[in-house]
This record gives sequence, structure tokens and C-alpha cells, in this order.
Amino acid sequence: MLTGEEPTGFLGMPWPASAPAVALTVRAPVVKHYQIAKPGTKLAGFSVLAEIGRGAASIIYLVQDPKTKQIWALKQVQRKDSKDQRFLDQAEREYEVAQKVKNPAIRAIERMIKNRQRFVTVTELMLVMEYVDGISVELHPPASFEQAVDIFLQTAKGLEHMHRCGYVHADMKPNNIVITESGAVKIIDLGQACPIGTVKERIQGTPDYIAPEQVHRRAITPKTDIYNLGASMYWCLTQKHIPTAMPKEDASLVSAIDDNFIEKPTPLSQLNPRVPQRLADLVMQCVEVKLENRPDSMQVVVDTLEQVLADIRSEGAGATSTAPEAGESAAS
Repeated sequence: MLTGEEPTGFLGMPWPASAPAVALTVRAPVVKHYQIAKPGTKLAGFSVLAEIGRGAASIIYLVQDPKTKQIWALKQVQRKDSKDQRFLDQAEREYEVAQKVKNPAIRAIERMIKNRQRFVTVTELMLVMEYVDGISVELHPPASFEQAVDIFLQTAKGLEHMHRCGYVHADMKPNNIVITESGAVKIIDLGQACPIGTVKERIQGTPDYIAPEQVHRRAITPKTDIYNLGASMYWCLTQKHIPTAMPKEDASLVSAIDDNFIEKPTPLSQLNPRVPQRLADLVMQCVEVKLENRPDSMQVVVDTLEQVLADIRSEGAGATSTAPEAGESAAS
């Protein structure tokens, strides 16, 4: 995927090897419904190069259009029984949101393909998505403060664009922030995105980054993304998760902690004294339980991150590692 030396980050993790190239001159067999596609086969008219991801009811393939040679990521969602209908609905919403929030920082979805049984019931849905040649922040955390703040800033700008379009991402986390070789951010996975003000029928979110209003099924607003992004920034800078309204020992998303009993996160500057104070203050404000204590809007987050980035560059501290030195952190 990338050329030259393999860079390593906060945890010294290597970038993944590229998907193996597959010759396209041989006529490939067509994959039937409910079969898993393999390299060399055809799916929805595309040549399958590799499987690159899996979800609860989906598989994502690296594919190529045999006519244009364009590379895409193809998300295949199948309905094997009535319980799978919600996954089809979620994928369709993901497509609809993507059409309304188009932005360079958000992964584009080119088109949606539906296959029906007896021309009535949709049994399979596929999303033809922009292929992002990069790696997630979760797998490759930023190695310096300048890189970290640049990533946070690009992400915040993408989310602010979504908010101006009337939508909330609602599942911002390090795994959904992908960095390309050039350093550009791509926000992925709009499966839980929704219009501002939505009250969801069930709890949706990732326990380590989920906002209190998501857990207690209150209205989802831009401040939900602010909290999710704040929790993501906290993890990137400390490699620790904040306490949330979801008990850590209960991954079932059934029980919940009342707002008044959610444990306060350890101050970021205590865990990593190297973090610039303005940045540490912003992150802690983003993860406030009460909505009114968080930044007023994502634009405020953007403005503050721009100031932090300018400070880092002017002070020549851009190359400083995000990791605290041994014995420097009170929690080490």
C-alpha cells in the first residue's frame, strides 16, 4: 500500500501490507447470493481483489471496475432472516447521509445496489464506496503533537461540515478516522449518522467513546460528536479510555450509569504532562457530561485546535512525541 520504509507510531505498529494484486485478464466466475467472494471472482460486475473488512452482517471487498480500472471498496450486506433487516436499513441510511454530506474529509459513497428476491424483498444491498488507502488512528496513533493536532483539526472540520448539513456522525472514534499516506483525514462509517435532534429507538455507539445522551436515548446533537471526538483525542494522547455511561464490565449495552454517577476522567495533563495546556483543557471540556459545559459548537473546537496547532509550530515543538517519558506521568 505504501512505499519506502514502514513508519511506526505511538505503539510502534507497522502499516499493513498492501492487498495482493490480481490479474484481471482471466474471465472471473460470478459470485451467487450468500456466497463469500474470493479474489478472482466477480461481484456486482466488479472484479474482487481482496477482502478488507467484516462487520456484524457485512463484508467489505477491495474491487476494481473492469472497464474503467477504478478501484473501489464494496460493502456487501445480506439479509438471511428478518433479524438482518436492520443492517440493510442502516446501510441504506449510510448511503443517503453520504449523498448529503459530501466533503473531502468524509468517505464518499458512489452508489447503492439492491438485489431483490422475486422482485419484492431486498435480500442484498451493496455500497460502492471510495477506497481509502490508509490506516486508522486506532492502529497507528499520531507520533507527535503536531501530527495529532493536525489529525484532530481535519476531523473536526469534517464533522463541522456534517453539522452544517444537518447531520451528526454519532460514532466518532479512532477506528473511524483513517489517515492516508499524504496525511489527509478520511472520516468513515456513516452507519449510525442521523439528522440533528434524532432520538434513537435503541442505544447505539461504541462503549469507550459513547456520550451520556446516547446511552440514555436523548436527542443526538452536534455536542454528541464533540464528546465522541473528545474521547477519541483523550485516547490518542494518553492511550487510556475515559469513563463513560456504559459500565466497562458490561459490554451488553443494557445497563447504564446515571449522569450524576459517571466517573470524571483523570485530567489529561496528569496522565501526559507533555500535552499543551490549551489542548488538554479543550479535550477535558469536550468530554464534560453536561451538554452546556461542552464547547458551544464544533466550530469552536476547530478554532481552538487551529490556535493550538499554530502555537506548536511557532514554538518548534511539532516533533515532540505524544508519549510521556518514563516517570513523568502520575499514572505511569
